[in-house]
Amino acid sequence: MSTVRTIKDLLSYRVHKLAGALSRGAASRYRREFDVSLVEWRTMALLGDYSPLSLKQLAALAALDKSLISRTVTALADRGLVERTVSQADAREVALKLSPAGVALHAGLMQAARERDVAFRGVLSAEELDVLDGLLTRLEAEAWRQT
Repeated sequence: MSTVRTIKDLLSYRVHKLAGALSRGAASRYRREFDVSLVEWRTMALLGDYSPLSLKQLAALAALDKSLISRTVTALADRGLVERTVSQADAREVALKLSPAGVALHAGLMQAARERDVAFRGVLSAEELDVLDGLLTRLEAEAWRQT
């Protein structure tokens, strides 16, 4: 086991740096090719996969603050990419889903995301990917346990 001497030696710091680098690359591509921010991409990806969703459900799935998701949904709705309807489960809630234009944009965004994923997976062997998946699952569970 290696000794932690500085912040650069902390596993959480290294994972955070990697996540930041991955996010910056994604944000740059999605802004350049689709004119959406990373939060907008995440919102559209989740709505594309799981809609209809309430704002509360969407914020929980995105692991983001409800007010940030609310502003993001408003911006996407103003651009005609997200539709709001009255929830059939609870008339006091709004159900969110992608509009037809949002569905078309979602297809392009997910294709770009899959291309990035293939590139990242391509630097690892199948065996390494299996190990990484198990490690990430265990680390995520431990992170949630410590919250």
